Amino acid sequence: MAADKTYSSKANRVYLRGRGIGAVIPEKADQTANRKKKGPAGGRPIAIDSHRYKQRNTAERCFQKIKTWRGLATRYDKSPESYEAGLHLRGSIMWLKHLSPTT
Repeated sequence: MAADKTYSSKANRVYLRGRGIGAVIPEKADQTANRKKKGPAGGRPIAIDSHRYKQRNTAERCFQKIKTWRGLATRYDKSPESYEAGLHLRGSIMWLKHLSPTT
């Protein structure tokens, strides 16, 4: 699971590790400083897969495009079925734009 520094708490990491989920979450600057201040007792630095972390941005931008689309942002028709249909429609539009060649 890739997440930003907001979710870098030890409790989150322990929870994910307990479920067998690999976490790609960078440390906050204050957590790094506290770990270094403790010396050897502070533990080792967290290993981050930079390639997987960069892919997080792609997923976040996709969700942002979906959420800001007017048909979903305003939710004119509030039934769950129409909202789900809007999600499928927006996803299809994004996919078709991705397939079409840009000039």
